[in-house]
Amino acid sequence: MNKEKTLLIMAAGLGSRFGGLKQIEPVGPNGEFIIDYSIYDAKKAGFSKIIFIIKEDFFDKFRETIGKRVEPHIKVEYVFQDNTYIPSKFKSLINKREKPLGTAYAIYCAKKKINGPFAVINADDFYGRDAYIKAYKYLDNIIYNHYGIIGYLVGNTLSPNGVAKRGVMEVNDNKLLKITESKVVKKKDKIIASPINSSNGVEIKNDTLVSMNLLLFTPDIFDILEEELSLFLSINTKNINEVEFQIPDVLDKCLRKNIKTIDVINTTSNWYGMTYKDDKKIVVDALKELTSEGVYQQPLWKNN
Repeated sequence: MNKEKTLLIMAAGLGSRFGGLKQIEPVGPNGEFIIDYSIYDAKKAGFSKIIFIIKEDFFDKFRETIGKRVEPHIKVEYVFQDNTYIPSKFKSLINKREKPLGTAYAIYCAKKKINGPFAVINADDFYGRDAYIKAYKYLDNIIYNHYGIIGYLVGNTLSPNGVAKRGVMEVNDNKLLKITESKVVKKKDKIIASPINSSNGVEIKNDTLVSMNLLLFTPDIFDILEEELSLFLSINTKNINEVEFQIPDVLDKCLRKNIKTIDVINTTSNWYGMTYKDDKKIVVDALKELTSEGVYQQPLWKNN
């Protein structure tokens, strides 16, 4: 398959728990952002196009600090996460909502920019080189009616500073059986996961696989998202400010309807992120070590 491979980067989050716009928080030895490393690794793996999903009012600052730095090295486009693709009968309802609608809607906003296999990531997560290599290889050989998820061990993804949101997966023979968007926290020696819409927590093992939203799709996902969006809005008219249209929930419905096979691809990469302000030091130290080991050059975009 020779089609262009796109990396779709979700960067419209408000970063409320972190205390600022964490997508433009310097973490590298020369002031690089996590997004820089994501794009660098993706390009090394073979991706040739980047699409940023951002809020329109962040565009100038975002392009000045991130876009212009990477534009000389890879094809870059921008998509605004706004209410353009909300069905007209629901627009007055959504206009009252302050937060972004959720990851599934963020992806849907890019539907006019993508016509080949693509990967999705969060802007504020460090996924590691191995994850992008495996993602590109999977997309290059993607099978009809299959999607993919890069799987991480939950124990390698938790913040010591509080609760994290994770897509907890049930997997058999590298196939996803179920995914549950959950609040996950480590309490002493136990990892407790509670579904987003429930307070009933259960203990899960350290090696339970979770999705960190490194997802692998063909463009037919947009047809599924269109259908599910209308259904989601119809069901949640009375509590639209409390709910989120999340991609793990959409994928779980694909499985229950038996319309997609979702492959889980394990990675040896370490995941790092900044859910909370105090997580920054962990990320800074990890990137400093990877740079000293020669995984990343210094500065990152030098002669690249």
